[in-house]
Amino acid sequence: MIPAIETTLPLLGQTVLLAYGLGSIPFGLVMARLFGLGDLRQVGSGNIGATNVLRTGNRLAAFLTLVLDAGKGAIAVLLARLLLAEDAAQLAGVAAFLGHCFPIFLGFKGGKGVATFLGTLLALAWPIGAAACAVWAVTAALFRISSLAALVAAAASPITALVLGYADATVFCLALAVLIFIRHQPNIARLVRGEEPRIGKKA
Repeated sequence: MIPAIETTLPLLGQTVLLAYGLGSIPFGLVMARLFGLGDLRQVGSGNIGATNVLRTGNRLAAFLTLVLDAGKGAIAVLLARLLLAEDAAQLAGVAAFLGHCFPIFLGFKGGKGVATFLGTLLALAWPIGAAACAVWAVTAALFRISSLAALVAAAASPITALVLGYADATVFCLALAVLIFIRHQPNIARLVRGEEPRIGKKA
């Protein structure tokens, strides 16, 4: 039987730190280096996520970045759930998300957390995650703007959680959605001006 979280604070702390460290791994930079694409921070928007990797023209590198960035959020949630409990899984998901956005390896200057957000949701409650991915995909297909798709998917996630009966995940979704909107402030400004680049446009 797994002990209550109140009696396992050291393990909880270690799990959260591990989740943050996992989230901090800049897979976009790693893929860019492995594929000889240069320093991703000097390409396009300078962001370390999959959308910016795609601006190099290398679809495989972008796909791998997407999968790995999503995977680190999912692994953090599943590991915490295995070692502790559901509340710990949510904390680990937040920690992995913050690790991606504010990675210790890059002076706390990271990505915008969309892929990690989606991976975390898929592991935390797969129906919510699947719905968020679907909203992202439909919005991206219609408008060809990654940031808009991310904002719509994030905004829809707490509503989806409520509708699907995951009341305990609603606050989690709302908190991460707010953070995604904060991280996307420059994108929102460009969207308002009609200057946001479309998916696949090379740097």
